[in-house]
Amino acid sequence: MQKERPFVMSIAGYDPSGGAGLLADIKTFEQLKVYGLGICTAMTVQTESQCLSLNWQPLEDILLAIDVLMKNYCVEAVKIGIVKDTAFLTQIVEKIKSVNTETKIIWDPVLKSTSKFSFFDVNTIPHLENILQQIDLITPNYNEYQVLKESNLLKKTENSISVLIKGGHRNDKLGTDILTVKGKEIPIQPNGDTSVYYPKHGSGCVLSSAIASYLGLGKNLEEACRSGKLYIEKFLTSNPALLGFHSN
Repeated sequence: MQKERPFVMSIAGYDPSGGAGLLADIKTFEQLKVYGLGICTAMTVQTESQCLSLNWQPLEDILLAIDVLMKNYCVEAVKIGIVKDTAFLTQIVEKIKSVNTETKIIWDPVLKSTSKFSFFDVNTIPHLENILQQIDLITPNYNEYQVLKESNLLKKTENSISVLIKGGHRNDKLGTDILTVKGKEIPIQPNGDTSVYYPKHGSGCVLSSAIASYLGLGKNLEEACRSGKLYIEKFLTSNPALLGFHSN
């Protein structure tokens, strides 16, 4: 088994455009010099601007793949992308923790695509409280954060979970992320001129997988979030199109 790079896993959807989901995560892992493992939660037909269909993969197949990979490779961190609902997420997290309690877990709570295609069943949000406490970081964008906040979920869990609220959709302080750890807010400012950042399909996927990579490389949570922000800013300035280029 190779030992030059830590193993980091993505459990996410398959986007054939390569801009988001599993393919985007693997591209990020490779750039950041971690060894990427991947498990598909859903098959989609989409481009960078529209999602036409989604087919969820059988949960038992996903759980089996997690079990096999984690028992054969020392997985330092896992990024979870689109999942069907709270029950789906709960079984995935519990399977990860049953194999290795030390594995870091980042969940990017993708509720809808940028083209408004619904992924997560928002009616199950009130049941997230218990499983969130087993997740090391959730990375909602500003709109997703508002949905979670309206359910009163974050108030119940503010002292037990860490949240990175991405600033790309804010009207004020555009580009400023807020990392909340045990109720303490840590602002993470943009490192450049936000006016030259181009909107990108899959930017949330890329940021969360970059953070997972840095956690796998041994950085603490704040360091990983700050380093992940540097990576995503390069991605956002890579070209004017919706499909970005990866570099480090």
